[in-house]
Amino acid sequence: MSRDVRTQLLLLPLAAIILIWTLLPFYHMVVLSLTPRDEAFAGRLWPDQPTLENYGTVLTQGDFYLQSFWRQLANSVFAAVMTCAIVLSVASFASFAIGRLKVRFGDAVSNLALLTYLIPATFLAIPMYQVMATYGLLNNIWALILSIATFTTPYAIWVLRQYADSVPFELDEAARVDGAAPLQIYWLVYIPLIRPALLAIGTFALLHAWNEYLYAFLMLSAEDQMTLPVAMGLYSRNDDAPWPVLMALGIIYSLPPTTLYYAVRKYMVTGLTAGGVKS
Repeated sequence: MSRDVRTQLLLLPLAAIILIWTLLPFYHMVVLSLTPRDEAFAGRLWPDQPTLENYGTVLTQGDFYLQSFWRQLANSVFAAVMTCAIVLSVASFASFAIGRLKVRFGDAVSNLALLTYLIPATFLAIPMYQVMATYGLLNNIWALILSIATFTTPYAIWVLRQYADSVPFELDEAARVDGAAPLQIYWLVYIPLIRPALLAIGTFALLHAWNEYLYAFLMLSAEDQMTLPVAMGLYSRNDDAPWPVLMALGIIYSLPPTTLYYAVRKYMVTGLTAGGVKS
């Protein structure tokens, strides 16, 4: 038996343990979401009579805790989409100016942007809260959107800048010879060529905003303004929380980002790694 085969046989049990450990919470969510509410704490590996009643309760807002479900889901969708749009707009313009127009100190700005991540976002939560309070944006969904966009954009600029290096600069020069203005080059040449990176960064920004809890908890307190992660956190703090319904709610909330990720996963890998090594 070769050394590689022995190594694989030794690592296989470890991989199996890690896989089970990772999937166990999801399995528990599925089981509990299919369990009748009066059997929530029966401790069974699978319910005797699985039911979709909990999912129906969520979708019809049939519980006291879910009176604003659809509004809060709309808030989450709006925050994710607008954050994605802002990040893509700012990052694509910035990377175009740095990489294609060769603005002064552009490379330094691109590299220094990553220094913003030296300070954890949790440390900046209170200063960001004070900034939003100063501008009267507390309890406004735009406070969350602008906060997440602020922390996501530097990384987006850096990735797009690296990806743009793999795009032939001769295409820009050919467009200039044909009389194209910078904005025309940006829209007609640059954007189509960096589409894989835009898709990857857009997905990254959207998922970041979709899953954000800390800043959403700080910025949004009104029930009709908060996003679903905050609402779910508040529901779970009650002594009489309907856990099967909340597990169904969690699974429903996880379906859109999971579907999106698997739809664009090949572009995520391409967009986030291309241009990382210069020829």
